[in-house]
Amino acid sequence: MTDRLYLMPTGLAASPQDEDGDCIRLAGGLVYAHRFAAIVRSGGRVIARHRFTPAGAAETFAALPDTLGPEAERQWADLRTAHPPLQLGERTIRLDQPQIAGILNVTPDSFSDGGKFLDDPEAGREQAAAMLEVGAAMVDIGGESTRPGAAAVWEGDEIKRVVPAVEYCAGMGAAISVDTRRAGVMAAALDAGAHMVNDVSALRHDPTSADLVARRGCPVILMHAPGAGDDLHADGDYDAVVFDVFDWLAAARDRAVEAGIARERVVLDPGIGFGKSLGDNLALMNALPLFHALGQPLMLGASRKRMIGAMSGEAAAHQRLGGSVTLALKGMDAGVQMLRVHDVAETVQARNVWRGLRDAALTDFSALPD
Repeated sequence: MTDRLYLMPTGLAASPQDEDGDCIRLAGGLVYAHRFAAIVRSGGRVIARHRFTPAGAAETFAALPDTLGPEAERQWADLRTAHPPLQLGERTIRLDQPQIAGILNVTPDSFSDGGKFLDDPEAGREQAAAMLEVGAAMVDIGGESTRPGAAAVWEGDEIKRVVPAVEYCAGMGAAISVDTRRAGVMAAALDAGAHMVNDVSALRHDPTSADLVARRGCPVILMHAPGAGDDLHADGDYDAVVFDVFDWLAAARDRAVEAGIARERVVLDPGIGFGKSLGDNLALMNALPLFHALGQPLMLGASRKRMIGAMSGEAAAHQRLGGSVTLALKGMDAGVQMLRVHDVAETVQARNVWRGLRDAALTDFSALPD
């Protein structure tokens, strides 16, 4: 039985001076981590937990079993990795601060805004322009609903939905990702001006998709979903959801790299709401800092998700703004680099205030006078 290791940031700080410099800048962003736990898991159970600060990291790793020492060093380096910007067309997306991806669904049945922009290209164009004007770094275009119970879409229909939206967004000079799990749709969207693939199946649904992404050299978002077939929400049975999703994403990352996709072009998404209970989703949200130990930029898609309704009197999707912004801020506090949202203006405003607080924290108002 192979032991597995997880380096979990357990204590965050507003600034380095709060901990006399004994902290790391998490993933090169605006969040600092001071306390950590080296968690050892065997047979699905946690068997050891070693707490440390950066000053004691080397001593902690040296005390681990020989089989886990190299993995501890790898994850420690990954937690501190500053990710280079993503170049999406003419737009440079910096990953040293949270970026907002605006959702544009061109579907008849998406859970939040299905049908709103499918048959009215002008409405879709206005929505995309509005999101970009208020500060969206990119537009994420999807032509198939992935809500529980949604019917699968024929590839040709998905292309007909997605390509016109890609074209009018490209005409605005937008950075564009295409939310699809089919290689044919990926190819058509990239040809029409998209720059990035966002695959909720992590390149598992279509056996030709990994090769296509590798050949095109475009960035790709790999999302966790437990279902291996058409139903991405199936088979959501976990021993410990946080560690299971971490291991799953590590394997997805490695498969992508083995397929020829450059590691620096891989973004990971824990898949909030996909085959997960309310408890599972809450656990993942609270453990988001751990996923930086995978060494990749992170995407969080929690906007208007069912978990918000479950905690707010079954509020309908369009009434979940407060919860959506709360979850977005939780992601920012965890150092997540990309937030996929419906309510762009409100989330950008929250991000800007959050950024102001972070910048101000770097001024040590409590310092002793010289």
